[in-house]
Amino acid sequence: MQSILDAINEWIKDLLIGAIKGNLSTMFGDVNDKVGTIAAEVGKTPQAWNANIFSMIQTLSENVIVPIAGLVITYVLCYELISMVIDRNNLHDLDTFLFFKWFFKAWVAVFLVTHTFDITMAVFDVAQHVVARSAGVVSGSTSIDAAAALSSLQGGLDSLEIPELLLLTMETTLVSFGMKIMSIIITVVVYGRMIEIYLYCSVSPIPFATLTNREWGQIGNNYLRSLIALGFQGFLIMVCVGIYAVLVKSMVIADNLHTAIFSLAAYTVLLCFMLLRSGSIAKSLFAAH
Repeated sequence: MQSILDAINEWIKDLLIGAIKGNLSTMFGDVNDKVGTIAAEVGKTPQAWNANIFSMIQTLSENVIVPIAGLVITYVLCYELISMVIDRNNLHDLDTFLFFKWFFKAWVAVFLVTHTFDITMAVFDVAQHVVARSAGVVSGSTSIDAAAALSSLQGGLDSLEIPELLLLTMETTLVSFGMKIMSIIITVVVYGRMIEIYLYCSVSPIPFATLTNREWGQIGNNYLRSLIALGFQGFLIMVCVGIYAVLVKSMVIADNLHTAIFSLAAYTVLLCFMLLRSGSIAKSLFAAH
């Protein structure tokens, strides 16, 4: 009779240990997959992320927004010409060089508006190059060896009794489910950044039309700073993911599995919080508002 009870006890323990190791393997796999996914998604330019959306945004910008930008240029240039004439003592002290200067500003304004997409894409090409270089460093140094981590657990799990194993099973299941939710949040942040980039690009001709004017130019300057901040937000996201993966990789699981599990959950919550903050941090770095 005792041998039967022992066999049932061992069967239950093996079942629980298998469930714990399965949950941990899923969690470690999620960490590796998420690092690779973020690196791949953040490192893409607007053209590469979704060609159909990019084509639609470019068409809208060129056919709908550029004519409005032309009206803005007309207003800004007329306002500047009137101000320039009035500032010179109502034409009593007028320098003809001012008109050449005004014509040059008009040419620059038209050039900027007609080449808006080239300029904005150049900004993201530079940012994408930085992100791609950082992605290689992050992905190469933060990969977690799930097989080695699980093998180090085997001896500790075998020494536990059924109540402790049952508690660990519940903990790992709960944390694994929480990480799935966090994974969705991370995906929303990464995809939301790309949609924000498309929104910025769709109206880019209008702020570009104000760049040559001293008073109105702050609109275009702030837009450019925001554009650069959006591009380099991808680099900040990669730094956050790299720190997260290093923290998870450095956990000593065999010493205290309970602490390690909830530390993993805390690190994931922290990652989501910092990813949500990455946009405001990037804007503060480039003085964009």
